[in-house]
Amino acid sequence: MPPTSRPDSSGLPALIGWYRASARDLPWRRAEFHEEFGAWGTLVSEFMLQQTPVSRVLPHLEAWLARWPSAPALAAATPAEVLQQWSNLGYPRRALWLHRAAIEVTDRHDGVVPRDVEALLALSGIGDYTARAVAAFAYGDRHPVVDTNTRRVLARAVLGQAQPGAPSRKDLELMSSLLPEDDDEAAIFNAAAMELGATVCVSRRPRCEQCPLIESCAWVGAGRPDTGDSRRRQAAFEGSDRQARGAALRVLRTAAPEAVPLVSVLADWPDALQRDRAIDSLIADGLAEADGELLSLPR
Repeated sequence: MPPTSRPDSSGLPALIGWYRASARDLPWRRAEFHEEFGAWGTLVSEFMLQQTPVSRVLPHLEAWLARWPSAPALAAATPAEVLQQWSNLGYPRRALWLHRAAIEVTDRHDGVVPRDVEALLALSGIGDYTARAVAAFAYGDRHPVVDTNTRRVLARAVLGQAQPGAPSRKDLELMSSLLPEDDDEAAIFNAAAMELGATVCVSRRPRCEQCPLIESCAWVGAGRPDTGDSRRRQAAFEGSDRQARGAALRVLRTAAPEAVPLVSVLADWPDALQRDRAIDSLIADGLAEADGELLSLPR
């Protein structure tokens, strides 16, 4: 449970100082990135970073923004073009959600990504984290921004737990109680907590000796106890329906803009029922279109 009073903030200056000295040089953290792409660039980067490592996102982000540097530019694209450009980034429904969000930004907000969190939440594919990340990092507003890495830092440093529990609104409440009052400092603290969780306070084998919060960390102070791990485990990719979906979608991207005979899509897949299930789910999710005996990317 988050404390009813403001938690100990003695580690905040150390965390912010650590971030300023040690943060990775990532495109969306550079002033020139914001000057060129603004909130749109932040929004695209946050969509791509959902469940995907930074190393995989970097080349895709650069190519994406070179092709579609604004929401209206992406809104004018076809779903097939969007899925082709998304390539092998994974979780391709994100590409369609981003496309729909671009259309909504164009139609509702004159092509400018909104600043208001509620307006951001009303866009396709945007949840609590992405909405607040755009408001905080693109516009500099004071909002708690909580991702998986931040939740792990909060669990250890403040709550004394080895791993965070299931996501809840209490994460936002706890993070909000820790934020500095100054808007700029609050944005840096949000980024610093995420960076710490991504590079030092990692899930397995955390590098506590390198952590700027080691002196104030509740978990370290308690002797780093094993308090259990209730996180939901992700199913293995190899042999999964997700792998079959990805393989089928790769066939369609390679053939685009042409359609492919349905019988030839993953014709040699070892599990025929899984193959059919994967194709049916792609169609149901709007990632593929069937026209008689042909299958293609959505037009």
